[in-house]
Amino acid sequence: MLAIRTRRRKAAALATAAVLAAVAAPSLTATPATATTTTASTTNTDYDSTYYKDAIGKTGASLKSSLHTIISDQTKLSYSAVWDALKATDEDPDNSGNVILLYSGVSRSKSLNGGDTGDWNREHVWAKSHGDFGTSTGPGTDIHHLRPSDVRVNSVRGNKDFDNGGSAVSEGGGSLTDSDSFEPRDAVKGDVARMIFYMAVRYEGGDGFADLEVNGQVDNGSNPYIGKLPVLKAWNDEDPPDAFEEHRNQVIYDDYQHNRNPFVDHPEWVESIW
Repeated sequence: MLAIRTRRRKAAALATAAVLAAVAAPSLTATPATATTTTASTTNTDYDSTYYKDAIGKTGASLKSSLHTIISDQTKLSYSAVWDALKATDEDPDNSGNVILLYSGVSRSKSLNGGDTGDWNREHVWAKSHGDFGTSTGPGTDIHHLRPSDVRVNSVRGNKDFDNGGSAVSEGGGSLTDSDSFEPRDAVKGDVARMIFYMAVRYEGGDGFADLEVNGQVDNGSNPYIGKLPVLKAWNDEDPPDAFEEHRNQVIYDDYQHNRNPFVDHPEWVESIW
């Protein structure tokens, strides 16, 4: 128990560093985000005896199966409803009229949602072509992996897998890219990883959609896979959940889908399953 508490204190310290890194990230023309200090209303262990009770104590495939059953009980949104949901889940804690853009870290007006340069749009972190689910209600509208993103930066990411390295993305907040992969800014690398792991557990092929899986390669094309697994695991470790990510998880649970991303509550479960 002492070791667990020590790891959690260490994770909290690392999360604070990640918040500071996000504050310092380069910005686009909109107001840069200067705070991600929203306090989550609960702690991860508050749900262990209720929401996660059937998963506690399990490991490996058994844990994955239990979590799949738990998080599959959700309210599904239409793709048009995602706009308003993101305005709540990703609201700038310092400016209620803005959202924080995932890859660039910029705070931008909620009203600038659309498809033009300078707008933000609905980024599928698990690229919708990886499994060919498009914007169908289900994986195509699951806001646990849909985030506000600058239109141009989102286009640069495209449907690339995730990996380290590449050239700087112009006005991308420190993100890098090459021909077949994308590396988000340091402050959200763990966020990206945990969204990918959520999708791999939630969508197992039993509900009319492809069985989504994380693998060890890039350039997966339209196959229902995203990589790289070792890199995503490292990002999960290096960038623990911060208050913004925890608050987002809570808002989705309380107000929208009524399910949780278990890897935000228990990032150590990534290593247990993969």
